[in-house]
Amino acid sequence: MAEMELLDSARHAALRVSAAPDAGRHFVQLVAEEFLPAALHYPILLARHPETGDLYAGALMGLVPDENLCLGPNGTLVDYRPADLVRQGFYVSGENIAIDVHHPALTQAEGATVFDADGGPAPALRRVQAALRQLHVGLPETEQFLRRLEEHKLIEPIDLNFQFDNGESLRLDSLYTVSLDALHALPDVTVLTLFRAGDLQLVYAITGSVRHIPTLARRRNERLSGLIQ
Repeated sequence: MAEMELLDSARHAALRVSAAPDAGRHFVQLVAEEFLPAALHYPILLARHPETGDLYAGALMGLVPDENLCLGPNGTLVDYRPADLVRQGFYVSGENIAIDVHHPALTQAEGATVFDADGGPAPALRRVQAALRQLHVGLPETEQFLRRLEEHKLIEPIDLNFQFDNGESLRLDSLYTVSLDALHALPDVTVLTLFRAGDLQLVYAITGSVRHIPTLARRRNERLSGLIQ
């Protein structure tokens, strides 16, 4: 259970933040501003919140829960690290930052210091602050973008079935992408409106990113075969 405290430089002078929990994140929420850098490295897919049914976007980093196939040999992400990972354990509380004192990111023996020797924000905390700002602004903007796609009936399920060399079969359900066929069938005036809103750039980032799915499958196959840890 979360135990929240306001972040305080005196009380939490020795606090460290670790990226170790990244290893258990297989689908990481993204905001629209992150689509372009994330699409260079991960498949960007859409899912629905189990409580509200609203769409949200995420980077697929593993094919099963608690599996991240994008970590380097040192256990950290080699490429772009989404804001939702950077801010793990940290939350906005009014004008302040709060922490979950029991979050795995904040309970590791090793990690980056949060405060410097003078009690000021260390680089790790500045990264957290930037991530929280990015999410605070980006989440509502991304929700609006996805609503526009739904209004134009551009969302479609994506069929993901895998067969691995050890005989394991895997099917991922309840994930979605953007239909380019539906997009190309829209009236020109609608496409122009989406273009001027910056939506088309985001759409093509999403659809282009699916090229990374076979890479994830290959990495899982190698892991199952014992070729990688």
